[in-house]
Amino acid sequence: MRVTVYNCREFDEKALFLRYEKELGIELVLCADAPMLENIHLSKGSECVDIITSKITRELMEAFHKNGVKYLTTRTIGYDHIDLEAAKEFGIKVGNAPYGPNGVADYTVMLILMSIRKMKRIMERTNIQDYTLAGIQGRELKDLTVGVIGTGRIGRTVIRNLSGFGCKILAYDLYEQEEVKQYAAYVSLEELLQTSDVITLHTPLTDENFHLINEKSIAGMKDGVVIINTARGALIDSEALIGAIESGKIGAAGLDVVENEFGLYYYDHKSDILDNRELAILRGFPNVTVSHHMAFYTDNCVETVVRDSLISCKLFLEGKENPWEVI
Repeated sequence: MRVTVYNCREFDEKALFLRYEKELGIELVLCADAPMLENIHLSKGSECVDIITSKITRELMEAFHKNGVKYLTTRTIGYDHIDLEAAKEFGIKVGNAPYGPNGVADYTVMLILMSIRKMKRIMERTNIQDYTLAGIQGRELKDLTVGVIGTGRIGRTVIRNLSGFGCKILAYDLYEQEEVKQYAAYVSLEELLQTSDVITLHTPLTDENFHLINEKSIAGMKDGVVIINTARGALIDSEALIGAIESGKIGAAGLDVVENEFGLYYYDHKSDILDNRELAILRGFPNVTVSHHMAFYTDNCVETVVRDSLISCKLFLEGKENPWEVI
């Protein structure tokens, strides 16, 4: 059993991969870089490939197929970075590795609190010993209505966490969950957008909800609304978001994800001119907190995705039922 692992981080993942290589009896080929045509030869002799958030195009999928790869697993919950149609075309099965919801849910609540308490401005002032108060008066969560779009595992955990703050909670999902109803009221998407002071996104990215937050949906929101996104960047139209922040329609935003982040996050770009004008603009606003797709990043999560992605490969190679296989 041989698995080629791409995007293997030296500082946190490598030791775990080596440990589970022994425990599971799998031979691993470890590569620190993302899969690309220049290193695709490393997958030869491996029926399984283990990746993270790198964009897997049809070209890469075809190259994997030619090398004999039959299973591709991603160490993430989402798999919208993988060309699934190409995977089907070349007969490559795809799996994911969901981690527990608590890390992202905790991070979401943190971004909500940072946004309504204007923490970015407070920290920037403190760093230059400016201890004035003008412009940093915040709001209390108990006085606000929070709208949660998407009540899967993470959305439900966010709702449960928020229930302790005494705020009014609204929820929207195509599929309602009974456990949510003890903390939140399900409403239509239109009502949630119109009446929420804070809106937080917890849905997968699909063709149907691409740019869910756009110029039209923003126009129907409350003035000064706070937008939080720890899900997928393309749920928000960046240009519409920027325009609404500049006009004051959106009062603050907490963004752990942005559009067009593939190939950008998780690399050192200190000396580079970034090909993402929207990110540069968003980072410059005093009322926008941006982090680099790391809400998931906890010790529990890292071990879970490494372990489960390899167990998934082992089950596939043994022809056994695989709960992580998505197509």
